Amino acid sequence: MAIVGGGIGGLTLALSLQSRGIAADVYEQASGFHEVGAAVALSANGTRVLRDLGVGDRLDICSAVPTELIYRHWRDGRRLRAFEAGETYEKRFGAPYYGVHRADLQQILVAACDPERVHLGHRAVDLTEAADGVRLTFADGRAVTADVVVGADGVHSTVRSHITDTDTLRYSGTSGFRGLIPAEQLPNLPDPGAIQFWMGPGGHLLHYPIGGGELINFLAVRHEPETWPDSAWARPAPPEEIAAAFGGWHPAVVDMVTATSIHQRWALFTQDPSNRWHRGRVVLLGDAVHAMLPHHGQGANQSIEDAAVLAACLTEADGDDPSAALGRYERLRRTRTRQVQRSSWVASDLLHLPDGPEAEQRDRNLATIDETLDWIHGYDATAA
Repeated sequence: MAIVGGGIGGLTLALSLQSRGIAADVYEQASGFHEVGAAVALSANGTRVLRDLGVGDRLDICSAVPTELIYRHWRDGRRLRAFEAGETYEKRFGAPYYGVHRADLQQILVAACDPERVHLGHRAVDLTEAADGVRLTFADGRAVTADVVVGADGVHSTVRSHITDTDTLRYSGTSGFRGLIPAEQLPNLPDPGAIQFWMGPGGHLLHYPIGGGELINFLAVRHEPETWPDSAWARPAPPEEIAAAFGGWHPAVVDMVTATSIHQRWALFTQDPSNRWHRGRVVLLGDAVHAMLPHHGQGANQSIEDAAVLAACLTEADGDDPSAALGRYERLRRTRTRQVQRSSWVASDLLHLPDGPEAEQRDRNLATIDETLDWIHGYDATAA
């Protein structure tokens, strides 16, 4: 097994395969596991898998557990709807909800993997498939041959081009600003221990605590610009641009976005649903095949689900012909990920409604948001 990409999905797959006695090498193009995207929210459908893989205790030490899920009005900050989290959440779904620094999660997964099988500085540039395996070539001329190659290399996947010629990547028309702010620097922030959505005209702010709760991770999204010039993730954004994007919002929102030291605007990309996840001995996982908007916090969690299912299918695979196992994995995951993708698109529009009748109806409908949590967070990938 050769896994291209050492992100959360690729490392979880390596650990899942390792636990089942299947050797898997991870090839990551970066020279180290550096901070990317600041933090990640892990819901029960993801933490259930990670606990089963034996890293739950370490996650528990370095993560924060939100006290509530709160939806707020963009300007006056009133609580439009709130749900208990913490122990109530874990009892309901059988696993915890965590806010964790992405680098901490990666290090936990790397530490649990065989260190001899995690290779940094390997940028895949070509795949050649033969009857007995796949030859994977890297930018420096090195090459390896594997029985199966997994593309866990994200939105701008190199491996995906081997499976389909169709460019499914799509700019969503939304972009965001990110940051990690010490909670003590946010005196206007109510309920800093909660995961919160501030919803307003043309944008929203999501934030939650990470680590021991002393840091607040945020993603502030605007329904702009209408177009994005290329497929690059980000472009520079001066502080005044960030401040102007949320001018007139509640002081807690303004304090948060203007305190960030990350002066960039991230384009939010998604993908049209793909009908083909594998070809021969090559298969895709995570954002490489189903990148989605972050409004349900499911990007990492769906990659973790993918990893659990793919590992289970490969455990039962015919060693001489793994294509049937890869097809089974695709059938098990395609509908599920499409449903979450579609729901994240719907959430994007609802979070950005201006004040008025539609927003008022949305606020009333939030009373049933726990039904959405049930089918997303209550999912058990291994059982499925």
